[in-house]
Amino acid sequence: MSEIINNSELRKETIKSILEKLHKGSSIEEVKEEFERTFNGVTPSEISEAEQALIAEGMEVSEIQKLCDVHAAVFKGSVLDIHNTENLEKIQGHPVYALKLENRELERIIDERIIPKLKTMEEEDGISELKEALRELGKLNLHYIKKENIIFPLLESHGIEAPPKVMWGVDDEIRAFWKRILMEDNNLIIDLKTFEENIISLCDKVKEMIFKEENILVPMLAEKLTEEEWRSIDAESRELGFIVDEMPEWKRSLNLSSSTSSSHETVKEELTSGIITTPTGTFTPQELVAVLNALPFDITFVDKDDRVKYFSEGKERMFTRTKSAIGRKVSNCHPPASVHIVEAIVEDLRSGRKDHEDFWIRLGDKFALIRYFAVRDEKGEYLGVLEITQDIKPIQEIEGEKRLASK
Repeated sequence: MSEIINNSELRKETIKSILEKLHKGSSIEEVKEEFERTFNGVTPSEISEAEQALIAEGMEVSEIQKLCDVHAAVFKGSVLDIHNTENLEKIQGHPVYALKLENRELERIIDERIIPKLKTMEEEDGISELKEALRELGKLNLHYIKKENIIFPLLESHGIEAPPKVMWGVDDEIRAFWKRILMEDNNLIIDLKTFEENIISLCDKVKEMIFKEENILVPMLAEKLTEEEWRSIDAESRELGFIVDEMPEWKRSLNLSSSTSSSHETVKEELTSGIITTPTGTFTPQELVAVLNALPFDITFVDKDDRVKYFSEGKERMFTRTKSAIGRKVSNCHPPASVHIVEAIVEDLRSGRKDHEDFWIRLGDKFALIRYFAVRDEKGEYLGVLEITQDIKPIQEIEGEKRLASK
């Protein structure tokens, strides 16, 4: 019997069956009992395989999202970490060390800043002070952005697509819940009990995500990633920054440092040599990169195979882009809730039904104009999509005329 129970294929099918029973309305206790009766432990990879099997068979990512917290509760305490992630988290500055240090910061904000303030809500300025603590929890946005734009592309390159989609969907739910609570008018909050319950629910969801990152995501990464890929996570994370005041450098081996240096030298050589000839002129590679980055808007090019081929690196980007996105499917670069919109735009441009599509949205104090253009060759053959994003608020504010240079 033990040989059968330990059969990985059977275990995968059983996990899949448990998720389907939850989907059909089985109680958590019923499923948990069956789970504990059948298994002594389960690997993160098997959870990943089960989710991917469900999606491949037609279950919507949004449906698995609904089960995410439920099956995390079922798996909690039963996940067998067969990969030694303990060593990685002890290496100062390593991406696993950084991820867990940021998670401890989120827990600190919840346990030391938010929860104590719940007891003082009815005092004068109590709700305002509570919301100030909640604003600090907004640090989770940078934490999630790095996960979605740096880590997920690497998992996808190893054939793991379902867990990132599900996790990104839950990230978005957490961010939307956080924003909704903050937007409530202080003067109109009469039902303090419901307000408190919502905040506790938000904090629970954040802590559930911390559990999933450290007990499901990190072991998957430890199993799949090469040292070079860990190095790319470290480099790109440091470009975006951290939610803690100080993050120690990751002291890597001499070989890795040498490899990095060599790689950088190669890129420098490529940028200072050769000529790019166009029908209307020429550039050196260095000149072309500088010109594209000097444009007062962001550009991203997605090729005919729907993979990100290029993005500019201007000083003030409207949306986060990381080098991990290069070669990534464009559908995987967007939250699950908006993927269908992106796919529809691309199909309209590819088919020729449209040559361009525009959107405009408010982002804090900015007003983003997002434009998509079909890129075709001289014969009309589709080559891909060009996305141009610009903050047009300063342009909207222009009045009168200006005929002289500013002093």
